[in-house]
Amino acid sequence: MPITSRPLTQTELLVELEPVVGRELDRHLAVAKEWFPHEFIPWSEGRTFDGVLGGEAWSPEDSSIPEPARVSLIVNLLTEDNLPSYHHEIATTFGRDGAWGTWVHRWTAEEGRHGIAIRDYLTVSRAVDPVALERARMTHMQTGFATEYDGMLRQLAYVSFQELATRVAHRNTGKVSGDPLCERLLSRVAADENLHMLFYRNLLAAAFELAPSQTMRAVTDVVTSFQMPGQGMEGFARKSVMIAMAGIYDLRQHCDEVLTPVLRQWKPFDMEGLDAEGEQAREELAAFLAKLEVAATRFEERRDARRARAESVS
Repeated sequence: MPITSRPLTQTELLVELEPVVGRELDRHLAVAKEWFPHEFIPWSEGRTFDGVLGGEAWSPEDSSIPEPARVSLIVNLLTEDNLPSYHHEIATTFGRDGAWGTWVHRWTAEEGRHGIAIRDYLTVSRAVDPVALERARMTHMQTGFATEYDGMLRQLAYVSFQELATRVAHRNTGKVSGDPLCERLLSRVAADENLHMLFYRNLLAAAFELAPSQTMRAVTDVVTSFQMPGQGMEGFARKSVMIAMAGIYDLRQHCDEVLTPVLRQWKPFDMEGLDAEGEQAREELAAFLAKLEVAATRFEERRDARRARAESVS
């Protein structure tokens, strides 16, 4: 793929990158492991809820999972529930034909398992109020999701980071839950998310070779404005603080476990052949990362101080 000196159109990008999509799809299918949500659910522990069948009403005492893990499980599940909106966004951008279309449908099918498995776990283990969860699902899905990023390069950059961020959040939620069954399930889900990240990350690496300055601008725009897809969720800010304070997903992890490893693979600060716009984007990226590092350190200091105060009181 030759480097071009002018911005490529969306159609040109789709055509030029389709062979890469095909190779990455073949690689993904070769390493992805088939798994079944029902095998991760302790069905024998379930019991009927109150309602039309006259079972037992849900109570917070039904589960010993800590509140931060419970909140994170709900946030993660509601995020997965918006899959129809995500499918619409990527299908609209990437299309439904050829290698692009095959990937869109494969990704959607794999993501669909995540919501099924997490909801079954939460219901059977009685970890959350099923009525509140269903009402939250209805509200969140009716709100839907629409990407704020125009163009495929920005969307590819976003999902490269977002898939890894989701993997980190799932794995840490499992650890904080204190339930080995929950941790096993979320580790399985996180493994899928990691493979999705690799697909998008590798595809954007090819875009850097094809149109380095255009891709640099896309990456900078995403890094400097990144938000998780659950940001439109009711009470998301409060929930995010609780999740961060519990060490499930915080600013330090965002820097060290999401942005840094992905950017390390792309090597934007070693890249040559950038035009003036590309150089400007790279300078903006470097400046933002420096500020984010300072903010992450300050967050850690505030959290440590808060924990120390709580321990002294107890």
